[in-house]
Amino acid sequence: MPKANPADYPYTQNRELSWLRFNERVLQQAQDPSNPLFEQLKFLSIFTSNLDEFFMIRVGSLFDLSLLKKVHIDNKSGMTPAQQLKAIYAAVVPLYQKRDEIFLQLEAQLQMQHITRVDMQRLTPAQRRFMDAYFRQSLLPLLSPQVVDACHPFPHLPSKMLTVAAVLRANKKDKEKENEIFALIPVPRALERIVVLPGEEQLSYVLLEDVLLHYVGKVFDRYHVVDKAVICVTRNADINPDDESYELEEDYRQRMKQVLKKRAQLACVRLEIQNDFCPKGRNWLINRLNIGKEQVFFSKTPLSTKYLYSLIDMASPAQKRQLSYPAFAPQPSPMVHAGDMFKQILSHDILLSYPYESMEPFLRLVKQAAEDPNVLSIKITIYRLANPSRLVDLLCLAAENGKEVVALLELRARFDESNNINWSEQLENAGCKVLYGTQNFKVHSKLCLITRRYKNRLQYFTHIGTGNFNEKTCKLYTDLSLLTADKQIGEDTVAFFQNMAIANLAGEYHTLLVAPHSLKPRLIELIDQQIQRAKEGRPAYILLKLNSITDRDLIDKLSQASQAGVPVDLIVRGICCLLPKVPFYTEHIRVISVVGRFLEHSRVYCFLLDQGYQMYISSADWMTRNTSRRVEVACPVNDPSLQSRILHNLQTMLSDTKKARELLPNGTYTPIAPSQGKAISCQEVFMQQALHPPALSKSSAQNVGSFFSRLFRR
Repeated sequence: MPKANPADYPYTQNRELSWLRFNERVLQQAQDPSNPLFEQLKFLSIFTSNLDEFFMIRVGSLFDLSLLKKVHIDNKSGMTPAQQLKAIYAAVVPLYQKRDEIFLQLEAQLQMQHITRVDMQRLTPAQRRFMDAYFRQSLLPLLSPQVVDACHPFPHLPSKMLTVAAVLRANKKDKEKENEIFALIPVPRALERIVVLPGEEQLSYVLLEDVLLHYVGKVFDRYHVVDKAVICVTRNADINPDDESYELEEDYRQRMKQVLKKRAQLACVRLEIQNDFCPKGRNWLINRLNIGKEQVFFSKTPLSTKYLYSLIDMASPAQKRQLSYPAFAPQPSPMVHAGDMFKQILSHDILLSYPYESMEPFLRLVKQAAEDPNVLSIKITIYRLANPSRLVDLLCLAAENGKEVVALLELRARFDESNNINWSEQLENAGCKVLYGTQNFKVHSKLCLITRRYKNRLQYFTHIGTGNFNEKTCKLYTDLSLLTADKQIGEDTVAFFQNMAIANLAGEYHTLLVAPHSLKPRLIELIDQQIQRAKEGRPAYILLKLNSITDRDLIDKLSQASQAGVPVDLIVRGICCLLPKVPFYTEHIRVISVVGRFLEHSRVYCFLLDQGYQMYISSADWMTRNTSRRVEVACPVNDPSLQSRILHNLQTMLSDTKKARELLPNGTYTPIAPSQGKAISCQEVFMQQALHPPALSKSSAQNVGSFFSRLFRR
């Protein structure tokens, strides 16, 4: 098939290559000297785990598509799955090289802090005796070595399990290559990966796989070791349970358990080799795993970097203070005081901004609902939860107190399936009613509805958020949560839960935008309104904060807005298939991305009106999977003071010159030079504002007007 012509896709780019550029920016944070050393190590580990998941899910999906007879063409780049895979493999190689370079630099800095990974060849005599004893007493008894021959077939290598591979010669004196065989030793997961060497002056350690690699000759003492290497296989994990055949009466939880077992058996999509391996060993693995040479990647960095978190935990308190970010804890919201949450929400809408503000007001609301005799029901959508989860405990308490508790729990939350299966069982055991969403559509919305009877009428207290009800990630991810007693929003939320219970995805709503039925059509309508304003010579403006944008219909509509002269500002953390500043097509669109201490996760849509603007917070990115294949909710923010606060935050992000990067028409990112004074980090500004909240004033409208006046002068 001919290669796609870039001229046919002037303002769009492939989503996978866009994601790799985003992850490259994560890796750049590992090299940024403004980040403390331990934080640089974390960024390097995040880059690695991101890349692992990318291969498991995205590369796995493309691998499956490449096997189909019907060729699937990417509508942003014109590439086939095979062409995308080829481009991905080529783009990943320099990322491995860059990671190796950064890792060596970070290890050198760790040594200056008296934290040293010791080469097994450079152990002192005392350390050698210690390691010999450790190998005999702790490691050798747990090993399951295997040669591969006619009587010992090639074993299944689980995804992401570190393994030592070796080429052996049966007779130590025989130098004939025909007599060489292959062997494998899985690195035991039951042991800690960090083996600390004796000594008190500094933290010296070796990694478990390096210990095992060193002692391969002791394990196969009847053989001569020709070559050896640490390897790691990555398998396709992109299972869609709705594609599996099943009986309608089969319990959904049991089906998900079967899916999880099947995931471990899927095809290999990547082979990683630490350092190098002889050509015969490489080719043997390539043939056994049924992969191409382009799927083999070499790394000088350990193949799993999760141990870096344990290493940081082992550091002294003084080292942690010196080499980590200054401590920051989510602060109490200035909008909330101690006391009755119901009365406070009835008096005014409350907006919580994580991780700068605490999740405690929401949990307090659920606790009061669980104990309030006037509360009739609590209904909630659950995608990911912390473990342990206070929220689950409170929902169980509510059920035990006689409230109707309905949990719409998504069992297909990627890599949280097992946790959610356990939570569903715990909730059911406590008397909660658990629903599992609808076939073929994940429920990704973040809703909680509390229904209360007060003076013979019903009151609705609704939570709408951009992130999960997760007490751990709410300290790491930036998200927004709206608590409101708005009657229309409450009635829409009642309708939402009723519709979900009967699998009605086409329900009608007055205020909420709900995918897959009404979200995208309304967004297109809102963009069209801005286009019309521009054509009439009236001020027009679109401001969006998203994690990703891939939906071709929405991308094309934004291009139309730009062509009509509508200024468009996009704050997109990750994938951005829209290329900005392309003459004629997107020249009025600016795209920035912020990668910093916290993971930017909130989604906000803003559209200019004659008086103020239409603003939504949402669980949905502008990706096809969100707009067309998931149940998502966007909720209007109507309170002018809350609108002003959100707009201030977005304006601050647009002014970031420290952690923000601007997307260029060629798909690469460039730093943003400060216009004057020192560089600004929006996340640092938000932390300072949380620690020292500015007084709430009546000048919100003036601030908004000032922002728009500056905008239209740009």
